[in-house]
Order: sequence, then structure tokens, then C-alpha cells
Amino acid sequence: MFTGIVQGKATVVQVAPDQDLVRLKVSFPEGKIEDVERGASVALNGVCLTVVGLQGNVVDFDVMQTSLQLTSLGQAKVGDSLNFERAMKGQDEVGGHLLSGHVATMGKVAKVDILGHGRLLTIDVPEALRPYLFSKGYIGVDGASLTIVDLTAEGFTVSLIPETLQLTNFGHAAAGMVVNIEIDSQTRAVVDTVERMLAQRGL
Repeated sequence: MFTGIVQGKATVVQVAPDQDLVRLKVSFPEGKIEDVERGASVALNGVCLTVVGLQGNVVDFDVMQTSLQLTSLGQAKVGDSLNFERAMKGQDEVGGHLLSGHVATMGKVAKVDILGHGRLLTIDVPEALRPYLFSKGYIGVDGASLTIVDLTAEGFTVSLIPETLQLTNFGHAAAGMVVNIEIDSQTRAVVDTVERMLAQRGL
């Protein structure tokens, strides 16, 4: 599990296709990954991955076809900056909201508005995901726990403070940027339950 509080940006240093998967080599900032072990979970742009190799600050991850197709990691290239968060520990403060690292779909940044030192991102998502969106509800975007400001015809908006822009890849966000979307699990459970009950009653 993850908190949605991004801990920094890591850089892709190698993308190596190997039959039915891709091995990503990712370089982490100094002091952020030294105590990690093989088998540990790390979220990259919101995708939960398993550490399969370690060489100093460079960590190897195997990404299967399903993840490559459903997430933006399928488009990853050398030099890309990825948001990262290590799996939470039992005593960690949950400053955002609980995320599983299981991405539901990809969205696309439609517009970036400057709000003083901050930014307002308009993000479009597939129609099937829109019933789970609520104004002031939680959403995971590239692994960051964000609050939906408002809904749009095609998706939603989120506001980003300077701290978030500095710590994450959102500082370079522009129209057309593809982002990974994870729906809040409690929201999904409530919406699915209500829809199932209404369907059973023929409503």
C-alpha cells in the first residue's frame, strides 16, 4: 500500500524489452533507495512494481505486458522522470489517501492553467471511469494523492501547489501529457454497490 505522497522523482536510464516484459533501470536520488531490498514494492508513476535488482542508486523493475498496456510505463523512454513512492510502513503517517498501485486507466492532460505559483490541471479520462469522479473526492494521478477540484464534461480538474510541482513530474505538465489514474477504492466500492442494487430493483 501507498499513501499517495510522492517522495521524489527518479530517472529512467534503460528500457530493455525481454520477450513478454520490459526491464526498467531507474536511477533514484541519493539517499532515497539505499536500504531497499529485492522483492520490495515501489510505485513508479503510481504503478506498484517489485524490485528485481539493485546497483547502488539504480534499481531494476520488470514490467509485464498488462502494465505496459494499461499504464504510461508502456511509453517510458530513457531520460523520463517518474514520480516514486516506497511502500508505506505500519507506523507511517497517511498524509494523502491509501493507494494500491493498481492503475485503472490512463488519462490525458487537456489544459494547464497558471494560478499564481500553482497550477490547475484539466485531465480527461475514459467515459467508463467518470461515474467514480466526485467534486472534492480523492483521485490518484501518477501516484500522487490529489483532491478533485471540479468535474468537466470529459474528466476533472486538480490544483497543484508549488511543493507538489517541485517534488513531482507535474512541474513539466503540458497539454497531451499521459497520466496514470487510480480511483479511490472506497469510492469505487460505494458506486459499484449502489449501481448493483439499483439494477437488481430494475431502476
